[in-house]
Amino acid sequence: MKKLLALPLAFACCALAAQAPSLYQQSVAKAVNERFTSPDVSYLLVDARTGTTIALRWPDIGRAVPPGSLLKPFAALAYAEGHNFKYPEFVCRGAADGCWYPRGHRRIGITQAVEFSCNAYFRRLSRSVSQGDLRAALRQVGMDDAPALPAPSSLFGLGDAWKVPPEQLVRAYLNLVAQASSPGVAPLVRGMALSAQAGTASAIGRALGGRAALAKTGTAPCVHARRAPGDGYVIALYPAESPRLLLLVCVHGVPGAEAAVTAGRILRVATDGT
Repeated sequence: MKKLLALPLAFACCALAAQAPSLYQQSVAKAVNERFTSPDVSYLLVDARTGTTIALRWPDIGRAVPPGSLLKPFAALAYAEGHNFKYPEFVCRGAADGCWYPRGHRRIGITQAVEFSCNAYFRRLSRSVSQGDLRAALRQVGMDDAPALPAPSSLFGLGDAWKVPPEQLVRAYLNLVAQASSPGVAPLVRGMALSAQAGTASAIGRALGGRAALAKTGTAPCVHARRAPGDGYVIALYPAESPRLLLLVCVHGVPGAEAAVTAGRILRVATDGT
């Protein structure tokens, strides 16, 4: 079986880098921390090139959380691992297939499935993912210590069966994007670019004035003491070509697409100071 490329990042299998931030990073942290103080917003902003934490406001950062559809690219990678790095097309009929979009996405491939976070597509894809291929894919992105995943729904981000510590999730996305030209990875990264432009994370593209970014949204069961129907998660890398920043955001009580509004504002401040 063909395997993914070895991870090129120095921090791939260890904690995020702990070196002191530069003066520029300190100014970014000050701007972000001063403007985003709501207890409903948690964020982790890192230097995508070194793994250095720039800004952090995330209570209990070491606690694993269910990040919803942020897990979908890794389920896809596991499918690719066992299917010669080729993805199928499926027909999404919307609510009839358990998708969040009632009207359905119609015939859809992997890139558009990432762009629009199609539940129906990933539900069907996950049926052909073996535990062995999942473990192999997780090792490639530094999540090899993930717990057993007995429920099929955990492979595409529904429910809370698959929980990941925020820093581990950040590291996994850094490793994924670092292999953007690899078989099986390229269409996932293209889907993240389209998501930030016109998909579920399009609020990020609008906040950045159309500048290209990579993004994935997710909606997951609420983990806050003050209960809500769900929490919205977003992971974004900017710029899309050779990312310098990675931002992970959780917003209490909203879906992932709404959390992307906050993520876009944070990235706007981090890049422009406005």
